[in-house]
Amino acid sequence: MRTIQLGSTRVGSNDRCHPDPQPASPTRWTSALAAIVLLLGSAADAFGATPYVVRLDALDLSLMRQGWGRPQTNRSMRLQPLSIAGKTFEYGVGTHAHSALWLDLAGGGRRFQAQVGVDDAAGGTASIQFRITGDGKVLFQTEILKAGSPAQAVDIDLTNVHTLLLEVLDGGNGVEFDHGNWAEARFLMAAEQAPRPIRRPGLDEPRIVLTPKPAPAPRINGPLVYGARPGNPFLYRIPTQGERPITFSATGLPDTLALDTASGIIRGTTPKRGEYAVTLRARNAKGSDARSFRIVSGDRLALTPPMGWNHWYTHYDRVTETLMRQAADVMVQSGMADVGYQYVNIDDCWMNAPKHSDPMRVGPGRDASGNLLPNRHFPDLKGLTDYIHSKGLKAGTYTSPGPLTCAGFTGAWQFEAQDARQFAAWGFDFLKYDWCSYGDIAKSSTDEERSKLIKPYALMGRLLREQPRDIVFNLCQYGMGNVWEWGAEVGGHCWRTAGDLGFELDRIFEVALRNAEHRAWSRPGEWNDPDYIQIGYIGAAHEMGQPVPCPLSASEQYAFMALWSLSAAPLFFSGDMGNLDAFTLGVLCNPEVIAIDQDPLGQGGQVRELSPETFLMVKDLADGTKAVGLFNRSYFPSKITATWEQLSLHGRQPVRDVWRQKDLGSHRHSFEATVPARGGVLVKIGKAAKMAR
Repeated sequence: MRTIQLGSTRVGSNDRCHPDPQPASPTRWTSALAAIVLLLGSAADAFGATPYVVRLDALDLSLMRQGWGRPQTNRSMRLQPLSIAGKTFEYGVGTHAHSALWLDLAGGGRRFQAQVGVDDAAGGTASIQFRITGDGKVLFQTEILKAGSPAQAVDIDLTNVHTLLLEVLDGGNGVEFDHGNWAEARFLMAAEQAPRPIRRPGLDEPRIVLTPKPAPAPRINGPLVYGARPGNPFLYRIPTQGERPITFSATGLPDTLALDTASGIIRGTTPKRGEYAVTLRARNAKGSDARSFRIVSGDRLALTPPMGWNHWYTHYDRVTETLMRQAADVMVQSGMADVGYQYVNIDDCWMNAPKHSDPMRVGPGRDASGNLLPNRHFPDLKGLTDYIHSKGLKAGTYTSPGPLTCAGFTGAWQFEAQDARQFAAWGFDFLKYDWCSYGDIAKSSTDEERSKLIKPYALMGRLLREQPRDIVFNLCQYGMGNVWEWGAEVGGHCWRTAGDLGFELDRIFEVALRNAEHRAWSRPGEWNDPDYIQIGYIGAAHEMGQPVPCPLSASEQYAFMALWSLSAAPLFFSGDMGNLDAFTLGVLCNPEVIAIDQDPLGQGGQVRELSPETFLMVKDLADGTKAVGLFNRSYFPSKITATWEQLSLHGRQPVRDVWRQKDLGSHRHSFEATVPARGGVLVKIGKAAKMAR
């Protein structure tokens, strides 16, 4: 949804350069097959039969997935003639990385021929790679191609190939401007038949719930350390699984705080500066549990990555106060709050807009005194935050340093101090600050480029620190200017490291790997943010659509959560809270997986590449163990081995399957697993030092 380039204020684009074109009308196979299949001369091939030619642009491309927009037949993503390095092509398909088309050849293919490259109209930093895979074997792959690179000729043998995959990959620097052309692309077939586009294999794999059901006895979850500012309101709901009713108690709790023994909610005022060692206890008819909890009163918040829910990828500009209240209810009722989710965050579109298709969202941005006005779908923001707080949860909001937000609603430009005070008075505990239209202001500034990027965030960071309320500050500006290097200096607690993931869901592995490059800047109170968890039901980012099942396989959804937890990323679910099922909750609510994310050491996982398609992500934990993810980003299962040499381990080591919460025995030199296509295996290795729960 957001724009990355300085000076650009486009709404709803993750690509800096083009609108979201509608697809050219696909040609579909009918009984008039001869109109599509062309006879190739009269010469016989090596098999003594005359091959038939089927053009790629003649196929139904509705199953072709790509990172932005729609595939274009016989034209580029900019709706121009297909052109590579100055040469124009009559026919073909224009697409946008990451792009994938699966085809069933039924063994009837002879050859595939094409000219491939970056479209001349792409501009910018286009960087792509073409890859063709047949029955799991790479048949063709280009080097990384950039704007102006000559077209690469493709001519591959398809004899006995049943399943073909055509891909356009990004070149490792994100997907902006990555427009690729399959020019003059055609199949030579053995018979009068066409390749059949199919759904990606594995998408329909069983959605097996790996996370065990919570035991009836209490289990206290959540962070072991918690930061708050002295003198400010304090609110913490003890995340606890188990049959209710549960009775809570605490020893070592400062006098300024009080625990509701029935709800497990701690309220009060943060005590004077210092560290306070608290022991939390929970008891019900089936048992009891205890856990250490260290309160750090000082200048730092978010000592573990914040967790919660954000409305954007589900409700977009349809969000209402009613939906936000529903989300708070579900966070408690579903058990999400019992494993540590606590923020209920509004994204864009809660303010008034100068124009919008919904008249209830249109109106003056501010009153006569300059106070920011919510639209009519949010009649009582203070009442909303009070409702969220009554459940022991926290409330978040959103704005932009520019005059307008990314969706065209009122921003904070020239009212920053007034808005910061208003957010605190309303009772918000989290602010997402989105670059959006500030690009126009930065463009006209004479400041140095990096100073332009820092300026609005430094201002709001200072203003939030001045409020009599703890407000976690999320810098949403897509990694510009290496924000991870300076985000903490301006008061940020987490910062986006790349563009909107909603446009790159096919690239969760690549996004996680790119985020991991900045692991040196991951530490308590300072977190790299690769964007929200988008599983369950979500709306398509391209159309800001209604929620539908997410386009990820079950294995990808497990890998998604594991990658984010190993990365010490903020865990914000952005799916439909009104349509949660057991599988989605199982992915979101495994306390052992979440504990890896919330580990007080605050380390981001380190990547160890094993092959072009497989890698380990390794994270040292405070208890002396290592969390290890074995990941396979290919479309085919792969056996992966993590050796003790790679992990700096020696001797026999116990291994635990984190998703299944099951010990796998002791291993001497390595751990090996068969990892599903586009999936991962998550284990803890090593004997944990004794720590109070």
